[in-house]
Amino acid sequence: MPNASQHRASRDGFRPIRVSIEFFPPKTEEMEKILWSSIERLAPLQPKFVSVTYGAGGSTRERTHNTVARMVRETSLKPAAHLTCVDATKEEIDSVVQSYWDAGVRHIVALRGDPAEGVGHSYRPHPGGYAQTCDLVAGIKRIGDFKVSVSAYPEKHPEAASLDADIDALKAKVDAGADQAITQFFFDNEIYLRYRDKVRAAGIDIPILPGILPVQNFKQAANFARRTGASVPYWLAARFEGLENDVETRRLVAAAVAAEQVLDLVDEGVEDFHFYSMNRSDLVYAICHLLGLRSQAPAKVAVKPEAKAA
Repeated sequence: MPNASQHRASRDGFRPIRVSIEFFPPKTEEMEKILWSSIERLAPLQPKFVSVTYGAGGSTRERTHNTVARMVRETSLKPAAHLTCVDATKEEIDSVVQSYWDAGVRHIVALRGDPAEGVGHSYRPHPGGYAQTCDLVAGIKRIGDFKVSVSAYPEKHPEAASLDADIDALKAKVDAGADQAITQFFFDNEIYLRYRDKVRAAGIDIPILPGILPVQNFKQAANFARRTGASVPYWLAARFEGLENDVETRRLVAAAVAAEQVLDLVDEGVEDFHFYSMNRSDLVYAICHLLGLRSQAPAKVAVKPEAKAA
């Protein structure tokens, strides 16, 4: 336990904390209402940027583009659009990149993407597409002066031979022009801190934003972690034990767990955080408040209603 003479950075309200928030495009009208309600709640915190996920298939691409374009039109948020290499030719992907530029988007999160058959299957590049993320990054940079974020894996990508090999892949993305990396979510801060040290030792100096997943539902989060290769520490499972049918207590525990994680990272010198919101605002808003962020001039960032066709 820290004594009175020890300074904790998390108690210093003047630290320049920055956050970014990830959303996914809605599939239904009800999900769209939840998404825009969350955006309206979080926008006054003025996140550094917000990102919108993207998957294989034309409908997902269209939903992502529409969500990002609406953010550009109707808010003062700075949206970043996700883009993958999966199931598309270079010409198709280049067209999407150009459409983002034309819509006013200046930040892309470049990802290889999961196999079209799903996690667990072998990835096969499209014969006429970008083979890997580093190729996609270079292609994006050729089209426009985008800021490009890429992924990073503190516990290595599930398909990587080793953590060192995965860090080599990150270095290839940086050499291709990547400006920053966002990590896969993790629950044990030591995993991120060790990874950050290894990345720096490898000569990679871009920002490495820790990806934080506030646990809305422990069972779902644990299943998601297993699919993506993220570990779930025993102590985290113990904290949610017996709360499957106790929603209110589960929410309180979730808030406490998330607060502990981010404040401990602040004490380790972390100033940038990327939150996987799952399109829900309550936990993310509470964490941002704990980090010292406050609503700023809501009138300037309010989400306007979607315009109706005549």
